[in-house]
Amino acid sequence: MPTERTSLLTAEGIRLGRTAASRADAIDQCGRVLLELGAVEADYLAAMHEREESLSTYIGENVAIPHGTDQSRQYVKRTTLVVLQFPDGVEWGPGNTVNLCVGIAANGSEQVGILSALAQVLMDGEKAAQLRQATDAGTVLNLLQSIDEERDQP
Repeated sequence: MPTERTSLLTAEGIRLGRTAASRADAIDQCGRVLLELGAVEADYLAAMHEREESLSTYIGENVAIPHGTDQSRQYVKRTTLVVLQFPDGVEWGPGNTVNLCVGIAANGSEQVGILSALAQVLMDGEKAAQLRQATDAGTVLNLLQSIDEERDQP
């Protein structure tokens, strides 16, 4: 009997109009939402910072995709995305400002496919702009629904 897959992103995981004092604060906020949703154990949050220290998660278009290290997958309870919007921006290293963070908690090899599908959406300048300026969760869900669809492809 096939098991029903839950959506990677739900309205509960979308937080618009946020502010963050720093990149570390923005990563903390992403991690706390993942924790609140029951997607990760608390130890995953430190791994998100560890990942950022080893390799920036800034991908361009004012977007960052904070996630844990390969070793931190043991703390992931279920694959989940969260989207946090920072309209005033967060400094993300020299010359980079982030207005949108897509936090990722992924089991096993799913992370590669999710990152690829996410990058395709976010590197579309028009879609990225719509996400940065979204005023409701429905807009974000519509723009990112292709990630779930891509995940379901064989």
